[in-house]
Amino acid sequence: MRTWLCLSISVLLLPLFPAAGIVGLLVVLIKVWHGHYRQIIAERLNQGWVILAGLLIISSAFAARPQESWLGLANFLPFFALFMALRVLIRKPVQLRQLSWLLIFPSLPIVMLGFGQLYAAWETPAIIESILGWKLVSQGVPQGRMSAVFINSNFLAIYLTIAFALTLGLWLEIWQSWQQKSTTKHAYVVLALLSLILLFDFGGLVLTSSRNAWGLSLIILVAYAIYLGWRYCLWIAGIATTVILWIFFAPNSDSTQLRQIVPAFIWLRLSSQSYSSVSIEKLRLTQWQFCWDLIEQRPLLGWGLRNFSPIYQSKTNFWLGHPHNLFLMLGAETGIISTLLLMAIVGSIMTQATILFINWSDSNFKPIFFSYLVAFASCILFNLTDVSIFDLRVNTTIWILLSAISGVVAESTKPS
Repeated sequence: MRTWLCLSISVLLLPLFPAAGIVGLLVVLIKVWHGHYRQIIAERLNQGWVILAGLLIISSAFAARPQESWLGLANFLPFFALFMALRVLIRKPVQLRQLSWLLIFPSLPIVMLGFGQLYAAWETPAIIESILGWKLVSQGVPQGRMSAVFINSNFLAIYLTIAFALTLGLWLEIWQSWQQKSTTKHAYVVLALLSLILLFDFGGLVLTSSRNAWGLSLIILVAYAIYLGWRYCLWIAGIATTVILWIFFAPNSDSTQLRQIVPAFIWLRLSSQSYSSVSIEKLRLTQWQFCWDLIEQRPLLGWGLRNFSPIYQSKTNFWLGHPHNLFLMLGAETGIISTLLLMAIVGSIMTQATILFINWSDSNFKPIFFSYLVAFASCILFNLTDVSIFDLRVNTTIWILLSAISGVVAESTKPS
């Protein structure tokens, strides 16, 4: 009970008070490992993470720049251990509901800070950054895009995407219970609160100007529409997609009228016309081709974690933090074997979770479990065109989602 309380407080504090949240999660990790060590090491899934950890360590030992690679292990090894611990702690569907509230609630003040950042030029004094570990930059990072308490708008975008998907699951659960008259008379208050969070999260997603987040928001809505059988929503989504594609691909003369309807900052961002010129080194196709070349040169162990940036800079005289595709980056930095093993472990968890969802008999918790599947799937899609592991809060949140999904699957499928 105390461990779950510590986890709950840590998850709630993580986005706005990251140091306190991480310390709390470390306490949870130590307590669970101390009490369930034998159970943890006996699990076959956890043995897969141990093998993957070993491969990453070997890759670091033979890296082009070993020191960088050893530091890069911090983005993976602690989270493998956290996954194993939380998978033991989070086993019941009711815990997923509680965890959803803890994950989404901070998004409301975060977006409020983002609005102040963009429209009131809010910024935090240096002392806030030293205490909380983040700062509010007037007009956002990059300028004109909401980033709120994150160092970049793209990290805010994936955080809000997760919150948006989970909030929809909570909203749907309450709404269905209300329709069936199986909930309390205060359900409308909860629905109103969830609707407010949805509105703020969606507004924040739009103002991040993240094309990934815009696309994922549409995919999330389509996923829920399919789940509910709302065909008219699919038609609306289809029309919206057609309009977007027409604005994006059609000649300026043919799409002028639509561009008068759609806000300028949206179609300018979609068509990349908000930039006067983009160097070839910034293009994703250039980065991905470079990764592929690195994979071909060292396919087994890769070049080492965090080695992409210095290698890319040495070849192009252009510094780039990451190649905007997690799997190509891992293939180049850790080798094909490690990357395929990671994909196999995560893929097996999601496959079992999907099967469990299809066969789930308890309709009360089905929307909540569905929201976790959608939220984590969104994270996977986001990482096809970006990399989210370099923000501690986002990376931790994604691992919490995966461990929660895996824990419930393990509990639901264990022999009775």
